[in-house]
Amino acid sequence: MAKGGNKRNFNKKGAKKKYIDPFTKKDWYDIRAPAMFDIRTLGKTPISRTQGTKIASEEMKGRVFEVNLADMMKPGDNEGFRKIKLVCEEVQGLNVLTNFYGMDFTRDKKMSLIKKWQTLIEANVDVKTSDGYTLRMFCLAFTTRADNQIKKTAYAQTAQVRAIRKKMIEIMSAEASKCELRELVQKLLPEAIGKEITKATHTIYPLRDVFIRKVKVLKSPKFDLAKLMELHGEGKGSKSGGAKVARAEEGVVEAAAGSGGRY
Repeated sequence: MAKGGNKRNFNKKGAKKKYIDPFTKKDWYDIRAPAMFDIRTLGKTPISRTQGTKIASEEMKGRVFEVNLADMMKPGDNEGFRKIKLVCEEVQGLNVLTNFYGMDFTRDKKMSLIKKWQTLIEANVDVKTSDGYTLRMFCLAFTTRADNQIKKTAYAQTAQVRAIRKKMIEIMSAEASKCELRELVQKLLPEAIGKEITKATHTIYPLRDVFIRKVKVLKSPKFDLAKLMELHGEGKGSKSGGAKVARAEEGVVEAAAGSGGRY
C-alpha cells in the first residue's frame, strides 16, 4: 500500500527508549558470617540504592544466603557436603551482618549414604534453645552389622526402630534446650550430637553414619543488636568460636561436659 493511500500515519512517534543497565542503580554489600566460622567474609550481594521510601538497608534485612560450609572453613576440612543458611539481621555501612538460619546436606551426600541390606532411621523434633530460638532438627542414621556378625543383612525390627527414634528425640531435645544457638552450631559442625546418639543406641542396635542432616529456624526471639554484635565478635564479652569448630575433637569433649561424661 502506498504511503499516501492510508489515513494512518506510518511515521513512528518518539525515539527508541534508551537501555539502562539495572546494575548501575545497585550497590554491593559484603556478607559477613558470625565469628563461629573461620572465614568471615563470604562474598558480595547487590541491592538497589535507597530511593524514596525504599531504604536499601531495610530492604536487605531478612535476605537469606546459602553457603557451602567448605567455603567458610580453613582449607583441608572435609565439610563440602554441608550447606549453611545465613539470614541478614543488620546492615552497618556496606557490611551485612548475618546470623545462623539453617543447615542441610547436599543431595549427593544423602544419596551416597543409602546402601542395600540395612535400615534407614529418621527422626525430627522441635526444640527451643536457651536464648529463645525455636528449631526443627532432623536426624538420620543407618543400621550396620555387628563386629562378629556373619549374616549379610542388618535389618532392625520395628520395635528397635521405635526405641532408637525415641532415643534420638531425647538426645536432640536435651542437647539443644540447654545451650544457646551459637553453642548448638558448634555442636552440629563436629557432629557431637550424632556421636552421642551412636553411643546411646549401641545396646539397641549398632548404627553408622548418624548425622543431624537438617536444621530449620522456625521462630526467632526479638532482635537484639548487642547480642548480634557479640556473635560477630565486636560486642562486650564477645567470644570467638572459630577455633572450636576447627578442632572437632575438642568440640565433642566440650559438648559432652554436661551430659554425664559418656564420651
